Amino acid sequence: MEPGKPIAITMGDAAGIGPEIIAKAFRDAPDVTRGCFVVGDAPTLRRAAQLIRSEGEPGLPLAVLDSPAEALETPSNCLPLIQIQELNAPLPFGKIDAAAGRLAGRCVVWAAQAALRGEIAALVTAPLQKEALAAAGPPFDAFPGHTEMLQAEAAAFMGKSVADMPVRMMLANDELRTVLVSIHMSLREAVAAVTVGNVLQTLRITHASLAAALGRTPHIGVAGLNPHAGEGGLFGREEIEIIAPAIAQARSEGMEVQGPFAPDTVFMQARVKDGQPGAFDVVVAMYHDQGLIPVKYLGIEKGVNVTLGLPLVRTSPDHGTAFDIAGTGKADASSLIEAIRMARQLSR
Repeated sequence: MEPGKPIAITMGDAAGIGPEIIAKAFRDAPDVTRGCFVVGDAPTLRRAAQLIRSEGEPGLPLAVLDSPAEALETPSNCLPLIQIQELNAPLPFGKIDAAAGRLAGRCVVWAAQAALRGEIAALVTAPLQKEALAAAGPPFDAFPGHTEMLQAEAAAFMGKSVADMPVRMMLANDELRTVLVSIHMSLREAVAAVTVGNVLQTLRITHASLAAALGRTPHIGVAGLNPHAGEGGLFGREEIEIIAPAIAQARSEGMEVQGPFAPDTVFMQARVKDGQPGAFDVVVAMYHDQGLIPVKYLGIEKGVNVTLGLPLVRTSPDHGTAFDIAGTGKADASSLIEAIRMARQLSR
């Protein structure tokens, strides 16, 4: 972690599992959460801390901070918090609520601006509920999720248009990394988004981000779009006319890129197994589910979402608000803990 700077964890949707898994992370992994603080609402976090408290055990007290820097001196047996907005009343678990969406959005904006100003080393975002975010109204209803909101904040801070601040999603665990050419759009739109420009831009962002993280040139494998990577044009010509030219251009720029490979085997080639590295450090996938299914299949509790291309470090757990189990105490904090670990690694 950047010396002298803490990591912010946004609370996510107050009606979901975000506050609960945050409380569990601070309780169960104090070595990981040391130097971190939560951006959110004190009553909601107190409810979460009480929810996970075992009978006979002391609760997890809140420490309300005035500035991010205070998190570096906060004892490990408490939950440090910067209060953004207090809700009028506790929200029911598992219900879409505009107030929860508005608070979640405000937390993300606050943390993003703190990161852009250099006050924090990184931010980790607990899950928000997209319908609640839309119900919150302007400006939050303009964003499908975290990625687009952070992109807009970063672009405004840097004095750029959103188009000039391209970002990509990377999903990673101990065994596999994958970066997506397109993120949240229909499959029909995603296929149309497979252009030479978009594939090449994804390769450039992936190369730059992984080179900084790994300290060396990353080995990038590229998945095809069609079955068997098009089988020489029999099942589609996108590999020949779009993906291969983008790869050739990336190679001419000094990147180590190979492909396109059959989508049903390239992820297995890249997988770290039994301690042995795979053929690639990362796989570039053509659309959302093509890239995310393999990583999530290997263990959603260990998956971490990383936004590449931003002038800040942002990670998040690889799951949503889980309204069906919110308030039951059953939520697993493993993915959040891994997201904090990765944020710490990437911000060094």
